[in-house]
Formats: sequence, C-alpha cells, structure tokens
Amino acid sequence: MEKFLTLEEIQAAAQAVQKRTSYHPRVGMILGSGLGELADMVEAPDIIPFGEIPHWPQSTVPGHVGRLVIGRLHGQDVMVLQGRVHYYEGYSMDRVTLPVRVMQQLHMEMLFVTNAAGAIHPDYDPGDVMLITDHIALIAMAGLNPLRGPNLETFGPRFPDMSQVYDRGLMALAREEAQRTGVTLREGVYVCLSGPSFESPADLRFLRTIGADAVGMSTVPEVIVARHNNMRVLGLSGISNKANLDGSTVTTHEEVLAAGKMIVPKLSKIMLGVLDRL
Repeated sequence: MEKFLTLEEIQAAAQAVQKRTSYHPRVGMILGSGLGELADMVEAPDIIPFGEIPHWPQSTVPGHVGRLVIGRLHGQDVMVLQGRVHYYEGYSMDRVTLPVRVMQQLHMEMLFVTNAAGAIHPDYDPGDVMLITDHIALIAMAGLNPLRGPNLETFGPRFPDMSQVYDRGLMALAREEAQRTGVTLREGVYVCLSGPSFESPADLRFLRTIGADAVGMSTVPEVIVARHNNMRVLGLSGISNKANLDGSTVTTHEEVLAAGKMIVPKLSKIMLGVLDRL
C-alpha cells in the first residue's frame, strides 16, 4: 500500500509554524518562479526556512528561495511561501500540496496563488499578467490528483465540487484594482503539466485546441486542495515567454526568471490592492 500524507504529519508541520509566529494569517500566498520579491514587502516578518518545518518538502529550483514569510501586508496578516515545490522535483502530489493543508490547519480563509507561465494565447506577451478564470487539470485527469488516497474528512468531502474554482468576488476585485492602477490584465485558462521539460510546438497547439491560454508546472494541485476545504482562491499567472507554436524559439528557465522582473510590479499592484479591500 502506498504511503500517503497523514493528518498527524499535517498537524506537526502546522504546530511547528504556529510556535514560530504570533501572527494569525487570514490569507496564504504562494509565489512562483522569479516572483518571490513580493514577500520582501511583508512588515515585521517571522521567517521560517522550509528545512526547519517537519515533513515540509524542500525547494530545489532556482528562483524559489524556500522559506515562509509571515507578517503584516497591507492591513492583513499573511503567510507567504517564497517559492514552492513541484511534482517534477520528485515529490508526491500530496507532499507538494502539504503547505496548503498547513494553511487550512491554521484556519486561513483564502489562497492567493501566482506562477510563471508560458503563453499559449497568441496575443499574450512576456511581462503580461493573466487572471486565471479557470484551469484544465490535465495532470490530475491523467491520475496525479493530489486528493488521491484516503480522504482527509477533517478538510473536506471525498468528491469535492470544482465548478467555481477561482473565487468570483476576488476576481472582480482584481479586475477593479488592475483598472485603477493602470495594469493591463489578461484573462484566461491555465493548464498544468508535470514538467520539467518545456512544451513542444505540437504540445502547445494541442493545448490551445482544448482551450488553454497559458501553461505551467504548478498551481492546479494546490488549488484543488484549497477548494477541497472551501478556501477562496485568487490565481494570477505572470506570462514569462511567448507561445512557441511553430518551433522557431528556444525557451529557458533564465528567460522565465528575467520576465519576473517585469511582472512583479504589476502583480504587486493587483494583489496588494485586493488585500486592501478585503
């Protein structure tokens, strides 16, 4: 029998975090590749390296610092993951999503999740920000669902609904803040693949055909687990590279990190504006 994440492991990780901070975060935030600078805005933070939390997976990817930053941000207590882990690093799906379980164990109401994503929509350019209105859980459809295994009834039902994954109220606030601050906000469907190889032109043409606008290697497992416990979710993709539908360009991780420099100021305006209005 395969070993799955247990409630006791989640509780141990949550207790270790709780002992290191006096804050009571309402909002959990996960920052993607090259987008970790937002965590530096947290006021009077308690900082916990991932390696000091029991059972917590360790990030091995450049652009993911690998620490929790807990403090005050624009009027809200927040817990920010400065970096995340991915399935392609060798972790099981339930281990990848342990941080979201810890957020739930600590009674957080909302998850703000960001990622660096490749454009599939031909009109989207590096540096754009895309509001995720829905996702295609291709990785979960293929069997790698983070809810696979014994259901943790403490958090949610065996068969959770996914008809409104991304919270409509939070999306409305994001649109209003983008308009108020002059940020062009794209909107679209995000698709998650396992990685770590980037997509071939044929992959991208297929993904465009099934309705995807941007592609990445994260986010969807975390969001599925968030919705299992009815957390309200806001998702934003930073477009890091142009659609390579004809094989004429080469995609690199360095390109992804460089695009983050353009994306962070735009993401910050939107996310901080939403925090102000909660």
